Amino acid sequence: MRTSADDDTTVTQQQWKWTALAGMASYLDAGSIVALGSGLALFQDYMGLSGTAVGVLAAIGPNALGAAVGAFIGGRLGDKLGRKRIYQYDLLVYAAAVLLIAFAVNPVMLFAGTFIVGVAVGADVPTSLALVGEFSPAKARGKLMGLTQVTWNLGPVVVLLLAFALSPLGILGIRIVFLQLFVVSLVTYALRRGMRESVAWQAAAKKTRATRVRARDLLQPRHLKALAWSGGIYLTWNLMAGTNGIFTPYMVRTLGAGSQATSVALQCGGFVLAIVGTVAIYMRFADRGHQYRKVMWVIGAVMQIVAWGLFLVLPFTVPVIILNVLLFGLGQTMAGEGFYKTVSQELFPTMLRGTAQGITFGVARVVLGIWSFFVPVLAATGITTVAGFLTVCLIVCGVLGFFMPNTTGKSLDELESERSAS
Repeated sequence: MRTSADDDTTVTQQQWKWTALAGMASYLDAGSIVALGSGLALFQDYMGLSGTAVGVLAAIGPNALGAAVGAFIGGRLGDKLGRKRIYQYDLLVYAAAVLLIAFAVNPVMLFAGTFIVGVAVGADVPTSLALVGEFSPAKARGKLMGLTQVTWNLGPVVVLLLAFALSPLGILGIRIVFLQLFVVSLVTYALRRGMRESVAWQAAAKKTRATRVRARDLLQPRHLKALAWSGGIYLTWNLMAGTNGIFTPYMVRTLGAGSQATSVALQCGGFVLAIVGTVAIYMRFADRGHQYRKVMWVIGAVMQIVAWGLFLVLPFTVPVIILNVLLFGLGQTMAGEGFYKTVSQELFPTMLRGTAQGITFGVARVVLGIWSFFVPVLAATGITTVAGFLTVCLIVCGVLGFFMPNTTGKSLDELESERSAS
């Protein structure tokens, strides 16, 4: 197994396999978000939940506050104790929580399961991504991080296709969707048992044993700047993506733009486009050079701004939603979470990498959680207010991303040396 210091572009079969297994954190994260989103209106009808309760449910789960709690804890523990101790066992917690949602017959079971699922995926994501970043070849890091983004989009596709096929069954169909996530989490847990600890983390842990590395070291100017920049990008982009992921089926149905089956089919199309775009564009060009990343970012940012800006001037109808899906689905592959995942590995030292990602991921999910309280109420009066806010977020994200540092093709050791010298 090569370390992060290697600089060739060849990816071994084992690296592909481990990336896919680590990327299942993204599959389960996005899958649970979209499963909950697909079932929001159904759970609301089944349990008689108010619009406020729906907002709370969306806010405490994998889309927001639950994931934030898990990320804050899991990211830091991944740096202190190692990646493997976190990414392996949190899947058992996830499986138990998903089972609780699948068999929920009252709000207590539903809300408890949703929060615990959030905590589990929140702890898994930063540690799993750090592992991928640390065993990736320097000139194929974007490619492997892109694969984790493929799994992030694959989770919703599987969930949405199931939800679409099972939509005639109503609430029973959504329960079956969650049972699918339960099975996948257990299979992933079994397969991950053969993975080893990050070599880069082991070397860094041995080197820093005499010198204590603390979370507050991120307040050093060189780290704080990177934390604010990467956190700002993910915060502003995730507000839009999180709203899209969990509330689109709810808004399409409640605003009368289409049926439950129509809303699920539209959203599924967006995730399929994201998979195609990630493979054909991001994984192909992300490691080719700084200018490639910059051009991709500008194109992707503009596409997403236009996608949500459409709702400010056009009615919330199926044809307009289809255009939104097309622009956002492809735009996010060039200026979205895949980029955030890649640069988050490149901007921080090994013993603070998980902590930094946990903070940026967690803060973004906290803000999304607060925003989620208001989305159902705001959406009930029409799409304009929600779309306007998200368009502004995407403009800010696009501007921030344009000032990306030149980290492409450099090993993690090389990047760390550059930071220490600055």
